[in-house]
Amino acid sequence: MADYKKTLNLPDTPFPMRGDLAKREPQWVAAWQEQKLYEKIRAASAGRPRFVLHDGPPYANGDIHIGHAVNKILKDIIVRSKTLAGFDAPYVPGWDCHGLPIEHQIEKLHGKNIAADRVRELCRAYAGEQVARQRKDFIRLGVLGEWDNPYLTMNFRTEADEIRALGKILEKGYLYQGLKPVNWCLDCGSALAEAEVEYEDKNSPAIDVAFELHPNHAKKAAHAFGLSHLRGPTFAVIWTTTPWTLPANEAVSVHPEFDYELIDTEKGSLILVRELADACLARYGLTGTRVASAKGAALEHLLLRHPFQTREVEIICGTHVTVDSGTGLVHTAPAHGMDDYVVGKVYGLPVNNPVGDDGRFLPATPALSTGELAGKTVWEANPLVIDELAARERLLKLDKLKHSYPHCWRHKSPIIFRATTQWFVGMDQRAQGGAHAEAQGEAPTLRHIAGRAVDETQFFPAWGRARLEAMMKTRPDWCVSRQRNWGVPIPFFLHRETAQPHPRTPELIEEVAKRVEKSGIEAWFALDPRELLGDEAEHYRKMSDTLDVWFDSGATHWSVLRGSHAEQLSYPADLYLEGSDQHRGWFQSSLLTGCAIDGRAPYDALLTHGFVVDGKGLKMSKSKGNVIAPQKVSDTLGADILRLWVAATDYSGELSISDEILKRVVESYRRLRNTLRFLLANVADFDAARDMPAAEDWLEIDRYALAMTRELAERCEADYARFEFHRVVQSLQTFCSEDLGGFYLDILKDRLYTTGAKSLARRSAQGALWHIAHTLNRLLAPILCFTGEEVWSVLAAGDDTPNRDSVMLQTWHRAPAPADEAALLDKWGKLRAWRGEVTKAMEDRRIAGEIGSSLQASVTIAAAGEKYALLASLGDDLRFVFICSEVVLSEVADAADERLVVSALTHAKCERCWHVRADVGSDPEHPELCGRCVSNLAGEGEPRACA
Repeated sequence: MADYKKTLNLPDTPFPMRGDLAKREPQWVAAWQEQKLYEKIRAASAGRPRFVLHDGPPYANGDIHIGHAVNKILKDIIVRSKTLAGFDAPYVPGWDCHGLPIEHQIEKLHGKNIAADRVRELCRAYAGEQVARQRKDFIRLGVLGEWDNPYLTMNFRTEADEIRALGKILEKGYLYQGLKPVNWCLDCGSALAEAEVEYEDKNSPAIDVAFELHPNHAKKAAHAFGLSHLRGPTFAVIWTTTPWTLPANEAVSVHPEFDYELIDTEKGSLILVRELADACLARYGLTGTRVASAKGAALEHLLLRHPFQTREVEIICGTHVTVDSGTGLVHTAPAHGMDDYVVGKVYGLPVNNPVGDDGRFLPATPALSTGELAGKTVWEANPLVIDELAARERLLKLDKLKHSYPHCWRHKSPIIFRATTQWFVGMDQRAQGGAHAEAQGEAPTLRHIAGRAVDETQFFPAWGRARLEAMMKTRPDWCVSRQRNWGVPIPFFLHRETAQPHPRTPELIEEVAKRVEKSGIEAWFALDPRELLGDEAEHYRKMSDTLDVWFDSGATHWSVLRGSHAEQLSYPADLYLEGSDQHRGWFQSSLLTGCAIDGRAPYDALLTHGFVVDGKGLKMSKSKGNVIAPQKVSDTLGADILRLWVAATDYSGELSISDEILKRVVESYRRLRNTLRFLLANVADFDAARDMPAAEDWLEIDRYALAMTRELAERCEADYARFEFHRVVQSLQTFCSEDLGGFYLDILKDRLYTTGAKSLARRSAQGALWHIAHTLNRLLAPILCFTGEEVWSVLAAGDDTPNRDSVMLQTWHRAPAPADEAALLDKWGKLRAWRGEVTKAMEDRRIAGEIGSSLQASVTIAAAGEKYALLASLGDDLRFVFICSEVVLSEVADAADERLVVSALTHAKCERCWHVRADVGSDPEHPELCGRCVSNLAGEGEPRACA
């Protein structure tokens, strides 16, 4: 028997079946850096429309985790897809370098009580080391960017421009100094930003406290309740979970529109809101008689006696009062709560803060009969206050309550609200100079401008709008000052008597910025005020406060987009992309600084991704043992597997990852790789410039494959533009498995392998495969960046493609449109549906043992109307579409008479193409071959019209 295998056009390619990604990817990384690929992309993209994704800076502390990997991979996919879409899409990575976590690391490494200058020196060095470590891991993920020139918030130029941004906000009138309650971490010894606060369960003492009505106001109170007199001692009852704040109490708040009842009990008459009265009495173990009721507004200005201090407080009205819990009357301490502060401003209440920076009561705090408060922490004060209330018979109930309470996100310790003198960006401040004047001629507030900016921003996914909008409506003024060493200073000189900034502050800010630009923030701390103020220096003190680290990153639209990297980037950014927690973090701080400086958001669109959880939906933690480290995935499976997982997951919700999920991703990758390998192997001897057939000579199924590919490209490019990468992956996987593997390539193998190597039939197929390979390569390249380059290195080898060094120097591949594209898609869509019926029928016969492979089958079809016409249009090529050896087609008049029969053939099998044909052995020189194989080997070659 002759060996006819050598006569087949068997595929061959240097593209290996196994990716061996973990081993080979670092080689690609090194090659990109050596070739300066990013710089080449910039050169090739010059002059195109620009797309700027501004990097939200990760914090320079610790190794990157899976959340970092998701963030950077998503950004890289966008940048790469925009580049291939014909944009100039630079990517400048950044790092957040100042702040308390780095100070804490220095304290751990070098101890406490280090000189402030030395702390800053050590912090700067430590941050630089962390940036280097993180940069290496980001680069390993395949992220392309300006890694040799990133932006760092600790770069001297960036520090200086941040100071200039603060000056702009001051000039606009949004910055002010005020005494008001802020989030205060006792461990940090500093104010916290809203984004630095997280909520955890805490057990607190919950107490009901009776404030006795002042006897001098008994008649006024009786009148409010519609009575001639009160029967005895009367008490307004409050409920609180922070007993330690009672020394700072200045009022009791009621809601002006709620109904409050006067209830006689064995412990005196109690004032309680109607909705909670029964629950309160039950809690106190009391029975009572309702005497009268009054609206909260009628109780306004009644005087009460403080429960343990010798002073009076009044009842005031506030709409912040609710009936969700408690008594409907709210203990009000303006120094320890924002609602209290706001309502206190209306009534002119003092902001009395007896608690120091360390969370201990100040020396002048009045003592209790149960002990000294001075020097005690707020937590130590709780039992003392409770004992004092009990001793004075003002404690109606003591419970323990487990509730959600604000904690410091770094120390995981409960924080307090504490009034301090800080610098704030005022949400309800109005711009000076009328730059954004409304129709009424009055400048809008920053809150209004921010709300308008949210309306003008595009959100991916759309639900991000409502979240950010709600935050803008309710957020308090932004406390931007911190009491730290490692941070950008607030470079103000304050008058020693008035505490007001020097009248030349805008000019002085620029002088300081120039010095910082040369020497860093250290220049401010080393500055002798006399250098700038001369003889005035003795009347002013130099501030030591630093800026909130969220101001650092929030102002990068000024310090980076229009500062250090203005040549590479542009303002405003097209897109900011971060995790969903950044609605209260970077998205918000950027929005506020942008609106304060420019009257608009610094971005046109926001993209939000969810958090990473394990396969069971649980948050990742080392204690649970469910952490997946990106470094480990890259070192074992390859970064392309991690990138494929990110792209295939709908990031608008939580992203689940586990070893089992990654195994499924590996299988998906293998299927994609096998498809790419088939394409590359079968165009290995195809030179598009030389071998591409004229469009009118293509076989019909090849033109249909081209139309399918164009549909795929259009769909994927649109999904890339909408940042819906999971849909891109779904489309690519479906195309490879169903359109190609399950249909086109399955049919094509016979023609590719058995027809003449240079025949029109084979060249037509190769032409389609060449366009499919280029299309798939570029559609996959933003996601599978390493595999994309590997495919390109094979696909572009030996041809004259411009910018051959990288697929990223190309744009989306545009396959030519067949003249009859719409008709082809319609016709072959129907043929594929009918083919599915035939394939099922053959599979049934195979399971029954009547046939082995489908090539042993004869398919008899009786069809009517359009179905017959379409099937008949393929002629003898119909058997190749069905992958059988014979099709007998006949026409019937009515669809009711249509039938499909599969039977086994008894002819000999061709040893070359394996078809079972009656003409096998008809040529004596090739007794083991069918007629078409003889023609393909020794004759003019078989004719193929359609498939």
